[in-house]
Amino acid sequence: MAHLVLLGDSIFDNAAYTRGGPDVISQVRKALPPGWTGSLLAVDGATSVGVLDQMQRLPTGATHLVLSVGGNDALMQEGVLHIAVSSAAQALGALADVVSKFERSYRSSVAACLRPGLPLAVCTIYNGCMPDPAYQRVITTALAVFNDAILRVAVEHALPVIDLRAICANPEDYANPIEPSSVGGEKIARAIAGLVTGSKSNSGATRSVIG
Repeated sequence: MAHLVLLGDSIFDNAAYTRGGPDVISQVRKALPPGWTGSLLAVDGATSVGVLDQMQRLPTGATHLVLSVGGNDALMQEGVLHIAVSSAAQALGALADVVSKFERSYRSSVAACLRPGLPLAVCTIYNGCMPDPAYQRVITTALAVFNDAILRVAVEHALPVIDLRAICANPEDYANPIEPSSVGGEKIARAIAGLVTGSKSNSGATRSVIG
């Protein structure tokens, strides 16, 4: 029996935010074909460091892994957006320092997920749904740097990427500024199920050629 395991943070562990609606893991189980099962190891509030502990609980018989982590790492560094600087270069340098630390931690998380030798897919960090359009613009720009680290790691390991920025692109996809609603969760679940089962056509997918 194929066994999909979701790792990471509240992008997958979103039951506390759906107001009684279905959460991502229940939507994933519904989207998977007969003969598949799904388990949730992701933990609301987890950062990339926490993925190592989650992998310690990997169930026997797991066959596929999907990782979505990094949003809380970024959230914990939100203060970098408010520091006083004398130039754009200084601001970019401060952001670069934060993202470099994240990338090291994210690489360790991915390495832990790859250790069992199972198929692994990773997710980008979505842009959220901030009530202030000006702040949304700033957040989207800053998260692009975090997502660049995720994408580079994925390319290095030839991992498929689920781009949550494109999947959760409407206000109804969010239960609050940073958590997925049941509407967004269903979209995420469909993307995951389609990817891991091979049922989703690649005709509309972007391909990166590196050699």
